[in-house]
Amino acid sequence: MKALLLYPKFPQSFWSYDRFMEIAGLKAVLPPLGILTVAALLPQEWEIRFRDRNVTSETEADWEWCDLVILSAMLVQKPDFHALIQKAVRLGKKVAVGGPYPTSVPQDALDSGANYLILDEGELTIPQFLEALNQGQTAGVFRSIDKPDVTLSPIPRFDLLQRDAYLMMAMQFSRGCPFNCEFCDIISLYGRKPRTKEPTQALAELQTLYDLGWRGSLFIVDDNFIGNQRNVKRFLRELIPWMQQHDYPFTFITEASVNLAEDNELLELMSEAGFYAVFLGIETPDQDSLEVTRKVQNTRNPLAEACRKINEAGMLIYAGFILGFDGERTGAGERIQAFVEETNIPQPMLGILQALPNTALWSRLKTEQRLFDSTSHPTGDQNTLMNFTPTRPIPEIAKEYVEAFWTMYEPANYLKRSFEQCMRIGSLEGRKQTMQFPLGKGLRLVAQIIWRQGVRRPEIRRQFWQQLWTILQKKPQVLNMYLGLCAAGEHFWEYRVLSRERITQQLGYDPLEVSVLPQPEEAMLAQSRF
Repeated sequence: MKALLLYPKFPQSFWSYDRFMEIAGLKAVLPPLGILTVAALLPQEWEIRFRDRNVTSETEADWEWCDLVILSAMLVQKPDFHALIQKAVRLGKKVAVGGPYPTSVPQDALDSGANYLILDEGELTIPQFLEALNQGQTAGVFRSIDKPDVTLSPIPRFDLLQRDAYLMMAMQFSRGCPFNCEFCDIISLYGRKPRTKEPTQALAELQTLYDLGWRGSLFIVDDNFIGNQRNVKRFLRELIPWMQQHDYPFTFITEASVNLAEDNELLELMSEAGFYAVFLGIETPDQDSLEVTRKVQNTRNPLAEACRKINEAGMLIYAGFILGFDGERTGAGERIQAFVEETNIPQPMLGILQALPNTALWSRLKTEQRLFDSTSHPTGDQNTLMNFTPTRPIPEIAKEYVEAFWTMYEPANYLKRSFEQCMRIGSLEGRKQTMQFPLGKGLRLVAQIIWRQGVRRPEIRRQFWQQLWTILQKKPQVLNMYLGLCAAGEHFWEYRVLSRERITQQLGYDPLEVSVLPQPEEAMLAQSRF
């Protein structure tokens, strides 16, 4: 079997870092770990070609060569995903699909012409698919209600990657999350019992990347790295000596719940192992909204204090925030801005609430008949208006969203937060690196930052040089981190314009240019036209 594995393109988004990638000479932030794991699960005798279309496109020769096209996608990749299925069908190729998007909405892939749907987790459903192929079946949907033992999951096919095109490499330690946030689809996809790999298994993946020559930052892509705190501590206790023996080849970033701040031992282990940053799902500083959406882990202790503790442990904070929760009070956007200002989180990912398929929120809104037509309303992007009727006027939410995003990513505001966050980082004694850039990319990136922000932008030129000088004088250990944040600013200063344009397109007017908001019925009419 000749299999062409394709990973669809992402649209320009908060996480695409387009301008950052361009000035660093890179193509994408992260490799697609899921489809690389699929590649490792396929028979060894198969011939495989892999193309991440965010890095390089497949050729017509690839299409002619293959017998089978295999795709994996998230919801935000929907347009390119369907275009690839339809092209394969036109060329008479069999198509197999999987990943979070077809697992959540299987009918979409069938409607586009996919032959095989390999849903849920591949360790259990790929064998079903291979058995169907051996029996000559030309179509099929393969599912499993069981969750696989991830200690049996193979090492992803990192060798298939064009590794020098990525900002970071990626690995997965666990799947699932113990919490029950109403809007989150992780628990519907992977369950509430976190399943972890064995420490030796995770270290084998790191050794594979090391042997392939990777040096730099590595994203542990778990949706909640600390979901199973006992097992993550076991891993970290073995990771620390491995890092020491290999002269600290990697630095790590991951995602975790805010209760990380409650465990001093865990913070210390992560810092010692080389974790320089963590993404937190803060969502909102409004306690009533956190309770409505069942994010109880964020209500136990003051959120600003949790951020302070994580900073002191040596980690930069990235964080997600959401507008549009049921019962949300007017001014939620301003309160998020105030929290971001207090904590100096450099890159707050502010989004508008979406009801994702099969989540508890989706089910509740469907019962309440508040969901919009899911086939016509886009979902998956941070600056798409909600796909349901909210409890406060859509124009009000949209205006607060655009105002908050526009203000937080004003260049001087962004640079100030980046500087202040770096100065807050503690526990750097003995740390070789914080953020790392891929080999051969660092000098180019630094030169571009100095030219763009130290020369070409008069509105921030003086601020840039003053902050850079202070970092060099008082805290040179965070220089890479600071320069990386500065470089990312080039992306966000463009993205805030795009974000505003997208909301304007959906509303039919620019929310920053109106003093009197339209009535809710007018906004709903505009949204239905969109």
